[in-house]
Amino acid sequence: MIRITPDDVGQRVSLRYWLDDAAEGDGGPRHSDVVGTLEAWADGWLEVRRRDGAVTRVDEAALVAGKTIPPNPHKKS
Repeated sequence: MIRITPDDVGQRVSLRYWLDDAAEGDGGPRHSDVVGTLEAWADGWLEVRRRDGAVTRVDEAALVAGKTIPPNPHKKS
């Protein structure tokens, strides 16, 4: 179930999406997941910045599920 919209840009999200090569039938995973801050949603593409700073770009048509999640808890010193 996809419970996010472009209005959620700036929120922390969890996404599941089809992999480009899922149709190949190679026995590998057919989906992938990403958790991070939704930085952009434009022209059919979503960009999510992960905790390590890397950006994952996801085709809107490949989305399987998506939801907003609470902010990442801060680590205690």
